[in-house]
Amino acid sequence: MLHIHCPHCQELRDEAEFRYAGQAQIVRPANPDSLEDEAFGTYLYFRKNPRGPHEEMWLHAAGCRKYFNAKRDTLSYEILETSPIKGQP
Repeated sequence: MLHIHCPHCQELRDEAEFRYAGQAQIVRPANPDSLEDEAFGTYLYFRKNPRGPHEEMWLHAAGCRKYFNAKRDTLSYEILETSPIKGQP
């Protein structure tokens, strides 16, 4: 089983306590109403799917219930590092 370090709780916990929340650091368009349908669809649905290190968001669902960023290697499934989301208390 994978063990994940929660940067908020400062504990190493089992993967079962966490939920994957998608690719990290996706910038929301400043004025989404002005986007063409194709551009808005790209923002909503298209994500990177790299081989190797990938920035992701995770939720500590069975713990502090806070989101955080994690860098995970998609080939080995190893969590390389975790950090709080900037601007999050």
